[in-house]
Amino acid sequence: MVVKIGVIGGSGLEDKLGLGFAEKSVETPYGKPSSPLATGKIGGVETVFLARHGKTHSLSPSNVNYAANASALKQEGCTHVIAATACGSLRGEINPGDFVFPSQFIDFTKLRKTTLMEKPLHIAMDKPFCMPLSETLAKTADSIGISNHAGKTVLTIEGPRFSTKAESKMYRSLGADAVNMTTVPEVTFARELKMHYASIAMVTDYDCWKDSEEPVSFQIVLERMEKNAVSLERLLNAVIPEIRDYDCDYSRA
Repeated sequence: MVVKIGVIGGSGLEDKLGLGFAEKSVETPYGKPSSPLATGKIGGVETVFLARHGKTHSLSPSNVNYAANASALKQEGCTHVIAATACGSLRGEINPGDFVFPSQFIDFTKLRKTTLMEKPLHIAMDKPFCMPLSETLAKTADSIGISNHAGKTVLTIEGPRFSTKAESKMYRSLGADAVNMTTVPEVTFARELKMHYASIAMVTDYDCWKDSEEPVSFQIVLERMEKNAVSLERLLNAVIPEIRDYDCDYSRA
């Protein structure tokens, strides 16, 4: 089976990663089109870029249809998905500019707006679903000098990522290393559609636990995303040709 890579970018990343690619929109079974797609090749490998937030550059996930986005990449024939999203660090050793390659997500999206603490849903990124691809990404990041943390746990929440010190403390108590906006539905759909999936959580701030960075302005986050996009471009240009002959059989990976 031929490898075809789907790349899902966060706010604004599509402006940097896919320049010169042909743009299109894909209708999906989920009531509306996905975000605009850009198709082309990196190192001879067919690659499809999809912006998680379209062209709006909004940090609000209200306009995101995760099912439509995963379905669009499946319709394009993508065998592997690399999803990048901005996140906040919850651990002292993880700094803005670092990449986190999670081995587990914690779905906290249904709990944040209530005072009732129910048990969050832990979603392991186990084989064959994502770990081989995630390990390849981390190894390549090391080889080109991008600071990264493999095997960390990312907690996902609804709405803007910025939280209070009390919330940050609670997130750490759950075992989370970083926090981002909701991506668990995206992970779930990719799994159901039998697509290899790996996430890159790009750290842009400390999530209100570090005194020197409270509050972090929206402008600071955007500036850091710009810098992270440069590193992401380097990583994708290095790793995509490397996985040209990757074993795409989901049942055997």
